[in-house]
Amino acid sequence: MECRATRFKSASQARQRSTVPPDLPASHRDLECVMLQLVRRPRRVRSNGALRQMVRENTLETRQLIYPMFVSEKVDRAEAISSMPGVYQYSVNELVESAKQAFDLGIPAILLFGIPRLKDELATQAFDSNGIVQTAVRQLKKSLPDLLVITDVCLCEYTSHGHCGIVDKRRGGFEVLNDRSVEVLVQTAVSQAEAGADVVAPSDMMDGRVGAIRSGLDQAGFIDLPIMSYAAKFSSAFYGPFREAAESAPQFGDRQSYQMDPANANEALREVALDVDEGADLIIVKPGLPYLDILWRVKERFGLPTAVYNISGEYAMLKAAAANGWIEEKRAVLELMTGFRRAGADMVITYWAKDLASWLK
Repeated sequence: MECRATRFKSASQARQRSTVPPDLPASHRDLECVMLQLVRRPRRVRSNGALRQMVRENTLETRQLIYPMFVSEKVDRAEAISSMPGVYQYSVNELVESAKQAFDLGIPAILLFGIPRLKDELATQAFDSNGIVQTAVRQLKKSLPDLLVITDVCLCEYTSHGHCGIVDKRRGGFEVLNDRSVEVLVQTAVSQAEAGADVVAPSDMMDGRVGAIRSGLDQAGFIDLPIMSYAAKFSSAFYGPFREAAESAPQFGDRQSYQMDPANANEALREVALDVDEGADLIIVKPGLPYLDILWRVKERFGLPTAVYNISGEYAMLKAAAANGWIEEKRAVLELMTGFRRAGADMVITYWAKDLASWLK
């Protein structure tokens, strides 16, 4: 039998190099001849653990993690969030202690959300100099000066109605007032900067808020303080557990008039472009899992430092699956995080930050 198109000088030479028994049927020998012609065998670089690590295209490191945390005026000790195992509302003192644990694990940054004791329709506690976030930031920077403290700039935790802006009720309906809300957001961002925040992160999705916050910060003397904008934030079904943790569920209506339609990708790019033009220094895409295509396109198009928010619903789903023994949590989470990195994320905001820091060690 002749081995067609062989790289060897003869079929007999090919057979001498083969480990296949000489008495196999012709069809097997045809397959052997075909396999002998393979120049590229991708499995070669996967055959050894050390080599797999050397050729790995994307890596996950603790320095890329941002840990979301909740501080509340209403608790004296850590209160567990039922839908998010391992996540808590903290008092200021316990927040500092938990943040220190995260920092000691190598996590460089936290994203801080506040829950005030009192709420009103104008979100006045959001920009109070002695508000819960402002107080917590001062304590964090005093105790952990090298920890990067990123503050969420939004009104939903502070309004009695749970919307991300100032609401005007009309004839049984309501309207979230864009420009009036932006005024309050600017006040909030400046007050957080004055308390010592290292980065402010507007998450409200009001038009023009990044430019207004940039102007407000500059006028207050914070020209070097970065804005990390939730530039592409979608109206998602996966926010439920967060709204329990932040006590921010809307009391009426929904947020579809200001958060983005999940069906729109080109609009997301326009939103990001507007925020970049207005002065955003860093970009957030939120949620993560259903929007990897958006994350990829944002990173490819703009090239700015880009974070993805691995949100509460994504966290809760994997936690539930792991609790039921349906998945192996550590392996699944590492795969998920690697997926975010592969899609273009420079940073990942995740409730698994502490676990990841331990696993990656």
